[in-house]
Amino acid sequence: MRSWRWQFSRIMRLCLRWCRLCPKRGVRHSKPQRKLRELWSYWKLLLNSLYFNSLTNSDTYLDCVFEPVYWIVDNVTRWFGVVFVCLVIALTSSVLVIVYLCLLPVILNTYPLQWIVWHLTYGHWVLMMVLFHYYKATTTSPGHPPQVKSDIPSVSICKKCIVPKPARTHHCSICNTCILKMDHHCPWLNNCVGHFNHRYFFSFCLYMTMGCMYCSVSCKDMFIEAYNAVEVRETKNVNFLDSYYQTPPPLFSFREKMVHKSVIFIWVLTSSVAVALGGLTLWHAILITLGETSVERHINKKEIRRLKEKGKVFRNPYHYGKINNWKVLFGVEETSHWLTRVLLPSSHAPHEDGLVWECPQALTRRDPMTI
Repeated sequence: MRSWRWQFSRIMRLCLRWCRLCPKRGVRHSKPQRKLRELWSYWKLLLNSLYFNSLTNSDTYLDCVFEPVYWIVDNVTRWFGVVFVCLVIALTSSVLVIVYLCLLPVILNTYPLQWIVWHLTYGHWVLMMVLFHYYKATTTSPGHPPQVKSDIPSVSICKKCIVPKPARTHHCSICNTCILKMDHHCPWLNNCVGHFNHRYFFSFCLYMTMGCMYCSVSCKDMFIEAYNAVEVRETKNVNFLDSYYQTPPPLFSFREKMVHKSVIFIWVLTSSVAVALGGLTLWHAILITLGETSVERHINKKEIRRLKEKGKVFRNPYHYGKINNWKVLFGVEETSHWLTRVLLPSSHAPHEDGLVWECPQALTRRDPMTI
């Protein structure tokens, strides 16, 4: 048996032989630049022979380069998801406390009877819908493809899970699993938005926006009054310190000061959330109308450009029509379901199973399909 020293020397000789660019006999020595070019070509060919793949492109290189960054973002998002959920609960609870302690007594003592009934009915209905859909969106599994061998048709193999991926299924690096009809990973839910909780997510965004707009409009007059009271108090405090002849600022009790600050807090918070969450809700409403998810929107835009260069037109195979797309999302099969399944809390399952999707009859096999 040969010693390890001989093996090591053999390897070193081979490496030196690979690195040495000796010209053939009878051929003059090449210039230094040509040697460097040949050396670079040789090592490039050697490296390509180790990792070359026909599917390798610039996106693959970028994924490899930014893999550490992706890992940090995924893990931070995974751990901060619990913090974001607690923050949502804390802010929502603070708004409820301020409404019941500061705003509701004013409504009951100063508003007419019909407006009292309106505020109590509408406010508690929106509150019920927000709490129900947020709980369901955070606790409902978005859906996963089967991990065992099955006869379910698939479009590809997940390179991370090493399992077949049905149509509209994508891998979530934060949850580290494949999600059926994946839309995105929402840190405010600490959960992925997929096939089985997409309706809960959108309904939560919609009703939370409605609730924030309701609070912002309802307490606008109280906000102006509280802001003026705080501003006058601060201004008179400054003037009173500058001159002894100024009248002292009006005296407010501790409770009145807290009410003023609470009203300002709730108006600023609900107005900000209404604008930000309203924009997000509008964006998802557009995607639902087009029969797409956030991931598919990105993929379909690339597909549209690719087919446009070839003189073809892209058609989304999961677009059932503007109204039918909303019916599929909410699970509306009868007219009464708009009331029982959309305007009232409902835990019904989606119409499809998320594994097999029926394409509209208008599409043919020649039409391009999104994956």
